[in-house]
Amino acid sequence: MKDRELRRLEEAIAEISDIARHFGLDFFPMRYEICPADIIYTFGAYGMPTRYSHWSFGKSFRLMKMHYDLGLSKIYELVINSDPCYAFLLDGNTLIQNKLIVAHVLAHSDFFKHNVRFRHTNRNMVESMAAAAERIRGYELEYGAEEVERFLDAALSIQEHIDPSVIHPYGLDRLRAEEAKRREEERRRKEKRTVTHEDLWRLDDDWEPEGETKPAGPGSPPPEKDLLWFIIKHSRHLEPWQQDVLGLIREEMYYFWPQLETKIMNEGWASYWHLRIMRELDLSPEETIEFARLNASVLQPSRFGLNPYLLGLKIFEDIEKRYGRDMLFEVREFDMDTSFIRNYLTKELTEELDLYVFEKKGPEWRVSDKAWENVREQLIRSRINGGFPYIVAVDGDYRMAGELYLRHEYEGIELDLKYAEKTLPYVVRLWGKPVHLETVVENKKVLFSHDGTKHTRKFLN
Repeated sequence: MKDRELRRLEEAIAEISDIARHFGLDFFPMRYEICPADIIYTFGAYGMPTRYSHWSFGKSFRLMKMHYDLGLSKIYELVINSDPCYAFLLDGNTLIQNKLIVAHVLAHSDFFKHNVRFRHTNRNMVESMAAAAERIRGYELEYGAEEVERFLDAALSIQEHIDPSVIHPYGLDRLRAEEAKRREEERRRKEKRTVTHEDLWRLDDDWEPEGETKPAGPGSPPPEKDLLWFIIKHSRHLEPWQQDVLGLIREEMYYFWPQLETKIMNEGWASYWHLRIMRELDLSPEETIEFARLNASVLQPSRFGLNPYLLGLKIFEDIEKRYGRDMLFEVREFDMDTSFIRNYLTKELTEELDLYVFEKKGPEWRVSDKAWENVREQLIRSRINGGFPYIVAVDGDYRMAGELYLRHEYEGIELDLKYAEKTLPYVVRLWGKPVHLETVVENKKVLFSHDGTKHTRKFLN
């Protein structure tokens, strides 16, 4: 990009930032980088500029870059949830494209900064991932690249199975928090105390006489949704470096998880504001036409699925029409996709957007329901738990043989059975002993098992 073009872009960024602040947007300090397509698509495939290497990221890069080369799709920008916020612009963008993109990413940054789901994310994740990548490279040198990659294959197969609802007290990781709690309880037990009459009045005190402890429940710990944490804590097979790698992947997933929970809201919020900001700019007729064309390509309905940009935008515009603009900021702060859709997707919007439920019947996909309440509920179900199945670890000592028993909390959507059977061997690699998965198939309970060499399945009573 020439110096003259850079100066025009810098002036545009300053103007757009002032307009965004005037509208009430409050974003992180911004850092813009202009990158060639190879770099943009590398960041898109890896999810972060500083992430560790893995063959699956390379596979994603090849697919995305091929679509770009063939003119099938194009990534205009990438924005990272961090403080300061990094935005990467494609070097082939025109000035008007960059103007729209800057307005779009400023709204993303505002969303990252204020939405409650992002409140506890690591704002220094770029540096944290760089440190994690360096540690993994160290393990590759020590244990061999093939061994580390095989372990990453297993870890990444279940990376989505964490529990984002868990609150980390005092900003500590769950493992460290539990250790701190254990040390505190041990300290309290060691304190010598004498029972006095005053103690009888301390009804809210959870003090117990020395030597007495609360009885522990029989068997293994209660059902645990955070499979990564459960395996880290209870697997007797993992070596220290493997526990470390699994912990690194778990922390990365906690960083990415809010983006899964707010995809529709986040893109709708950014689309809403880039439209309002661009309308405030003094555009030439040629720029206006180019902006309209680019905006239409972003917001056009998809023939093959849901366009989160369009759905989110329409819901936000309807909220503004019914409740006023101040309500938008309240929704942006406290909602996530499931509550956003449940509370604000109306019958009129469902009909306007021509939303419907479709199912596979035989070899064909067909529309099965257009009732707006059912459409809304289907959308909500598709967004629960980030769109991933809800699976809990029930028993880490199943059959008193150290085997792992998992249960799919079935809520009307069956597992992809081929995917489940391909994933079980990876879980066996992590656990070190046979793994069992209970689920529902055609309204019947089924137990899938893998012992490290072969699959079995049986119906349960």
